[in-house]
Amino acid sequence: MNIQNSIALVTGANRGLGLAYAKALLAAGARKVYAGARDPSTVTLPGVIPVKLDVTDPQDVAAAAALCSDVNLVINNAGITGGALLLDAADGETTLRRLLETNLHGIHAMAVAFAPVLKANGGGALVNMLSALSWLSLESTSAYSVSKAAAWALTNSLRNELRAQGTQVLAVHAGYIDTDMVSHIDAPKSSPADIAARTLEALAKGELEVLADETSRQVKAGFGATPAVYLGAA
Repeated sequence: MNIQNSIALVTGANRGLGLAYAKALLAAGARKVYAGARDPSTVTLPGVIPVKLDVTDPQDVAAAAALCSDVNLVINNAGITGGALLLDAADGETTLRRLLETNLHGIHAMAVAFAPVLKANGGGALVNMLSALSWLSLESTSAYSVSKAAAWALTNSLRNELRAQGTQVLAVHAGYIDTDMVSHIDAPKSSPADIAARTLEALAKGELEVLADETSRQVKAGFGATPAVYLGAA
């Protein structure tokens, strides 16, 4: 995937990591960057094109695919988190459904809508922002980890289905990133700019999966431990 002169769409691009992706794309020479957000008035980065896009809204997704029919790069960055435990009788099921709606079904809806667009524009690339928590569940991340694990499996399946049309599907895993989403957590965090830069580098190299920080590399390496990292409390 050549970022120079590419035409990209980033979901959740009004702040945090999505904003960092938009900035990195412009700096790398992208010809056009569409910045998706539920409220396009919150997109303030000069040089991008705001797009009304709630990935859980079928009408928004369809309208975005029609408007952004020239893209050859889609970055599925939009995501949400939630703190209820899975066995919380009051909120566990509601929280899980809400997270799956955005973090899993939102990615799927975008892939369905934009796969024909990418094919028409030469194949291009689809990037799914996942997490080290795709492979690890903490007590405070139960529902989020389920949604990201499902999104990881979805990404691997999409890669198989999109291979024939020449679309590069890149899974991006990272630990905590210094954004509003985890501002309440006291732990080491990567900068959004570093994650965006590593992602664009992986795209340029034709990679299919990128462990974008030390946390994701440690967690993935823990698969071979005894017991495996995902079996024990962390």
